[in-house]
Amino acid sequence: MAVIEVHDLQRRFGSVQAVRGVNFEVKEGEIFAFLGPNGAGKSTTISMLATLLHPTAGTAKVAGFDIVREPDRVRHSIGIVFQDPTLDDRLTAEENLQFHALLYNVDSRIVKERVPKLLEMVELLDRRKSLVRTFSGGMKRRLEIARGLLHHPKVLFLDEPTIGLDPQTRARIWEYVRGLRDQEGITVFMTTHYMDEAEVCDRIAVIDHGQIVALGTPSELKALVGGDVITLAANDQEKARQFIAAQYGEPIVTPSGLQFEVTGGETIIPELVARCPTPVRAISLRKPTLDDVFLKLTGREIRDEPPQNHRPRMARIHGGR
Repeated sequence: MAVIEVHDLQRRFGSVQAVRGVNFEVKEGEIFAFLGPNGAGKSTTISMLATLLHPTAGTAKVAGFDIVREPDRVRHSIGIVFQDPTLDDRLTAEENLQFHALLYNVDSRIVKERVPKLLEMVELLDRRKSLVRTFSGGMKRRLEIARGLLHHPKVLFLDEPTIGLDPQTRARIWEYVRGLRDQEGITVFMTTHYMDEAEVCDRIAVIDHGQIVALGTPSELKALVGGDVITLAANDQEKARQFIAAQYGEPIVTPSGLQFEVTGGETIIPELVARCPTPVRAISLRKPTLDDVFLKLTGREIRDEPPQNHRPRMARIHGGR
């Protein structure tokens, strides 16, 4: 059953088309990710689904409610953790949750039972009386997730939830996210530009320039690359490029070298090194990653600045929406 349904959703800011008619569904209980670089349209889409921005065109339903016609019912059905901190650091952890409960008219009996449970879930129960200003960045993120769950939402939106955190803290946050999905039965919709975060999701929509260019499970997306990934650096890169293009198809130029896809890379490498018309300085072989998927679909790495005249193409995956 779909808890989020989106049809031709668009958003324009003056002459800038930030979201270009996206279509997708998110299933109940799913961890779903929007993966893309800054400026791709991820946060704008979440803002429309959370009724913080009015769409220019298109329709969407969240938890069965129309985001334009029934915004109040949508808001009571969702929790949201923004990119920027929104906690009151002059209040304690417990007081922040209690204040949120007042805004959502949560019954006081439920608050009394639920606040300790949520603080325990994110391992902050022993700091319930501490001022938020004394918390680390990771602790604040965990408290924001607890706050977003206080009113029993059906959908939790996480907009770049671990941005600015160290890798260890990011991994810990994702343990909480997976745990809360299992414990609370909640649907999680997140945005990220971190490939390792997207790997833990059930399905991923790759978004670039306001368009979804691919949608599927991590394994389905990586199957788009096909075969093994070889990266080669040679003394004369242009000669090597021409040779690879003639033998295996046009490679992608990356900072590490010329990247291309083959089947049975282990057997091809010796022949490749022997026949290359210019000395090979370095060569590597690996299985496809989501970085490779993004590079194949857009022609650039996710950290690159987008070319102004580039428009991505949609990759079709069996079963994707």
